[in-house]
Amino acid sequence: MTTPPVPLNDGHAIPQIGLGTWPLGDAEAERVVAMALDIGYRHIDTAVRYGNETGVGRGMAAAGIPRPQVFVTTKLDGPFQGDDKAVAGLDESLDRLGLEYVDLLLIHWPLPARDQYVSTWRTFERLQMTGKARSIGVSNFKPAHLRRLAEATGVVPAVNQIQLNPFIQRHDHVDYHHDNGIVTVSYTPLGREKLPLGAPVIVGIADRLGRTPAQVILRWHVQSGFVPIPKSANEGRLRENLAVYDFELSPGDMAAIATLDTGVGTDSDVKGH
Repeated sequence: MTTPPVPLNDGHAIPQIGLGTWPLGDAEAERVVAMALDIGYRHIDTAVRYGNETGVGRGMAAAGIPRPQVFVTTKLDGPFQGDDKAVAGLDESLDRLGLEYVDLLLIHWPLPARDQYVSTWRTFERLQMTGKARSIGVSNFKPAHLRRLAEATGVVPAVNQIQLNPFIQRHDHVDYHHDNGIVTVSYTPLGREKLPLGAPVIVGIADRLGRTPAQVILRWHVQSGFVPIPKSANEGRLRENLAVYDFELSPGDMAAIATLDTGVGTDSDVKGH
């Protein structure tokens, strides 16, 4: 099983479905990453904050997939913002991962009260020029933060990774991304506390199509042009999450799922990610 690539605005591409690794520890991440790569995943998402980069790197080594075939994302959080701190931060991440470069490096949060994300972004641009980060992007940025980056630097992030699922659809973010060539990467794509999975609309579509609720939701992400990164440590669910390219949601299905949006989604939702 493989997933199609989604073009990025810098000429690279990102596999459309990835493996989220929060909150796996090193030992579990090593096992799950190796298993996922064996199943067919080619996109692995981690972060300094997750504390599992060492395990992710070990899992990649155990799987033995050629490095150019695996897309790796990591993120630098608050301690690495401002004053070129991201330079050492990325070197430390690469050492833990056992890699010479990451495919995508993200600013984990804007932290606007610190007012350092613009200077951090300029450091990211230099890191991209060194080749240690093939693409650069952001996570948990609001449209206002993205506009400020564009005005200050003229460089548009390749992606913005945000919490996104049928209950939290964030149309303002998605519209800004679409209008400015930014790929939307959706974390917690299946929702929390099984809320979207158990929604009657989702269950009804799944029953009609002979699919699972998780597959219906991931298909919604795919048809919306998003890049979802679901997390699972279960082999069966890992396989299930990739198997969403042999069916399609109808316009009526997509419209029904659109009605699930609650408009809820605050900064407090994202601190673990």
